[in-house]
Amino acid sequence: MARTDDRPADSEWTLLAEKHPILARLPLQLKAEAAKKCFVAGDLLFRRGTRPKAMLFVVAGEVRLVRHTAAGRQVILQRSRSGFIAEASMEAKAYHCDILAAEEGSVVLFPVQGFRHALDESREFRQMWVSQLAGEVRRLRAQSERMHLGRAADRIVHYLESEGRSGVVTLTQSRKAWAAELGLSHEALYRALARMQAEGVISLCSETISLLGPGD
Repeated sequence: MARTDDRPADSEWTLLAEKHPILARLPLQLKAEAAKKCFVAGDLLFRRGTRPKAMLFVVAGEVRLVRHTAAGRQVILQRSRSGFIAEASMEAKAYHCDILAAEEGSVVLFPVQGFRHALDESREFRQMWVSQLAGEVRRLRAQSERMHLGRAADRIVHYLESEGRSGVVTLTQSRKAWAAELGLSHEALYRALARMQAEGVISLCSETISLLGPGD
């Protein structure tokens, strides 16, 4: 069960800033208003339809924005192992997705009103936030392009090209979770990977998937 701790101590902020440099730019008042929430895999941090009261920054573990289709299939709209998640909730009247913990970890919660005030008062923090949102727009654009591709193989290739480094991705999640992120059933993903490997389109080595070019 998720639980809210006291606000991070100064010594913990120092460690957090070393691991997550973006936190080093937080205004002091916003730090003073922050709280830490710990969770285990499967915890529902916030439910779809509830009013947002906090901005979330993932410091450990993995958190996902999830929706469920009419058929009951889970679709992952956003996942984070480090950084802000559900950024649009600051201006929303209600969460549009469930916010779920995929594995044990923790988030830092910043009250929405305090976050807005910090953006108004700090130019440096505001510039950081604009950069954050621009990166999220790029990610969502790539995801939208991918979800409009009909074939599983095309979605896999698009993911490797857009999210990988030189067409190489090492998964940090289960293949079943990756299938949900791709908008596929895990059976469809496994069949496509096996077929693509047999055809020489990709190579599989444990959790590392590489897109092969001509002559590879």
